[in-house]
Amino acid sequence: MVVSAASSLVCRNCGAQVPLRPQHACFECFGPLEIGYDTAALARVTRADIEAGPANIWRYAPLLPVGQDPDSRVTLNPGLTPLVRADALAEAVGLRAPLWVKDDSANPTHSFKDRVVSTALTAARGFGFTRFACASTGNLANSVAAHAARAGVPSMVFIPHDLESGKVLTTAVYGGDVVAIEGSYDDVNRLCSELTETDEFEKTAFVNVNIRPFYAEGSKTLGYEVAEQLGWRIPAQVVIPMASGELLTKVDKAFAELVEIGLVPATSWRVFGAQSRGCNPIVTALHSGSDDIVPVKPTGIAKSLNIGDPAAGRYALESVRRSGGWMDDADDDEIREGIRLLAATSGIFAETAGGVTVAVLRKLVASGRLDPDAETVVFNTGDGLKTLDAVDGLVGPTYRIRPSLRAAREAGLVG
Repeated sequence: MVVSAASSLVCRNCGAQVPLRPQHACFECFGPLEIGYDTAALARVTRADIEAGPANIWRYAPLLPVGQDPDSRVTLNPGLTPLVRADALAEAVGLRAPLWVKDDSANPTHSFKDRVVSTALTAARGFGFTRFACASTGNLANSVAAHAARAGVPSMVFIPHDLESGKVLTTAVYGGDVVAIEGSYDDVNRLCSELTETDEFEKTAFVNVNIRPFYAEGSKTLGYEVAEQLGWRIPAQVVIPMASGELLTKVDKAFAELVEIGLVPATSWRVFGAQSRGCNPIVTALHSGSDDIVPVKPTGIAKSLNIGDPAAGRYALESVRRSGGWMDDADDDEIREGIRLLAATSGIFAETAGGVTVAVLRKLVASGRLDPDAETVVFNTGDGLKTLDAVDGLVGPTYRIRPSLRAAREAGLVG
């Protein structure tokens, strides 16, 4: 059995270290904690080790803080989702270099959240938690409920009351408890943080609260996969949707780790972030030159990105600035057009977050922020079937005719 290289929890603010345990905030400065690794142990991992692993995220188990023993995993075995060459989309937005879409809608519950949930709940089982929970804008609730059902563990997920009906139904179908809160995601998250301090929830693992450091590491597997699927190299540019900002920071971290331990050639890359105009506090901070993320009240159709007080916003800013990237946002009409453009050029039907990413990709090219001659990867994090309301009324039958050859002729379908 491979032993994890994870060595401690490290504060992202002050650098304090504590043992690996269910703790998400530093007791010294109240900053967020993340997983620290023994770099010498990581350096012993080879490409051959990874390629010999299973066809899912657990091929990267030696680079993760959990899951070294296959029997310990709580998982639907997500990962190794398609990396799709998107030449027609590249032409449509003005790119001359190769453009790829990392399509994480192909995961078991049709979003990238299966990666973070598998990692978090595997840690939760190891820590002895007996119920699984989360605060969610939709996709995370789907994944937690599904993983709990597979593992035979009770679940309770907390969501804003106004989520898309598709996301509510595809959570409730797994049989766990679904608690709709009359408020925003930030209200939901605040309540969940308070619940972790009560006796009734002492044995409940909130994947994105009390075991958040383990949860966040699952996002790194997206970066690992992109590099492996490109023949063990890092793309020059990536465009990533942002809610909390954590996905962007962890893909960036994954690339840095691969370089540090010698699995890919040393190179540079630029990180670009995408937000909805209705919830854009990280973009606003970047554009104003500020380090402070000012919380907002979310609006707009991209509900999966509607986190008004993003926990990792500051760190997303750091990744983008350090790499020489940029961020932008898209309004609801631009998001809808992004969904349609991606579908029409690549055959990938994205949820609203994917529409945000494609719309921002187009803006970044038009503004000159993104190099049209550099290889680029954009991330689609969820399936369009989850947000059908976004395109309802915009697309539908091209023709409506009677069932006769005469009607077909009258409509111009035949000569």
